[in-house]
Amino acid sequence: RVQLVESGGGSVQAGGSLRLSCTTSDFTYSDYVMGWFRQAPGQEREGVAIIRSNGVTDHIDSVKGRFTISRDSTNGTLYLQMNRLKPEDAAMYYCAADSRWWLYLHQRDEWRFWGQGTQVSVSS
Repeated sequence: RVQLVESGGGSVQAGGSLRLSCTTSDFTYSDYVMGWFRQAPGQEREGVAIIRSNGVTDHIDSVKGRFTISRDSTNGTLYLQMNRLKPEDAAMYYCAADSRWWLYLHQRDEWRFWGQGTQVSVSS
C-alpha cells in the first residue's frame, strides 16, 4: 500500500526557508508522478509543484524562483525547498503521488495517494 509521510514544516519569519520532505514506501516511485499541494484555512487545496518520472518539474507562478521540488533517486524521498517565504505561503502542505503520469497539478481531485500533511507558518 502506498504510504507518504511529510515532515519539515514549522514556523518561520518572512524571508526564511524551510525544506519539506516526503518519504515514500510500497511503490515504485520512479514510475509515479509526485507533487506538493497546500491548503490554507478557508481555501481550496492548490497544487504547488510537480515532478514527473522523467525528472521534469514545474511550479506554480507564485512560487517560481523561490520553491524547488526535487526527488532523491536512490530512495524516492520527495523534497520541497522553500526560500524567501511569504506570509501567503502559510498552509498545510501535502505530498501526493499517482501512477498516472499524465496528471497535472490542477487535477487535484484525481490524485489518489496523499500524505497527512505538514504545517507551515510564516510570520510577517
